Amino acid sequence: MSKKNVIVVTDGDETACEAVETVGKKLGLRTISKSSGNPTTMSGKRIVDLIKEAKSDTVLVMFDDQGNKNKGPGEEAMEIVLASDEIKILGILAVASGTKEVEGIKPDFSVDNNAKIVEGPVDKEGNSEIKGHLYLEGDTVDVINKFKPPLLVGIGDIGKMNKEDKVGKGSPITTKAIEEILSRSGVSYERDI
Repeated sequence: MSKKNVIVVTDGDETACEAVETVGKKLGLRTISKSSGNPTTMSGKRIVDLIKEAKSDTVLVMFDDQGNKNKGPGEEAMEIVLASDEIKILGILAVASGTKEVEGIKPDFSVDNNAKIVEGPVDKEGNSEIKGHLYLEGDTVDVINKFKPPLLVGIGDIGKMNKEDKVGKGSPITTKAIEEILSRSGVSYERDI
């Protein structure tokens, strides 16, 4: 049996979960909704088991530290998932937050609040950071620096960004980011418009 493809999302509050579920349905992907939470309560091992049981080749999972600047439950679970050799990580959607005093990550690119691909990081509202600002800061991202994901995509607060990514609009910014990970990974999907 081939390994499941996984896209990791570093946000799991109720709004983010609704947005990720919406995108999953739109693109024919399986969302592990039980991985959501603010903060994440499920263990990384259990999330890996749910990924392996999913009825889709490509799976979306969420992790959240509820604003904790230290290594919280979301990062602990994500660390186990990222280290697993039983699944294949396609990419990580790294979500910016207002959390300060974090290391941050350097995204390969970001998707701004206009659903445009931009170089460098964005802030919580999905605005491009000023030139020379290289790191995306978020409460559930620092542990990513221990790994080398194939793609690391920055994004603002999922399902929000001044209502530009709301579920009622189909979460177009989150959709664009996940489509970019899929297409750059060579994974086919069917978009349900």
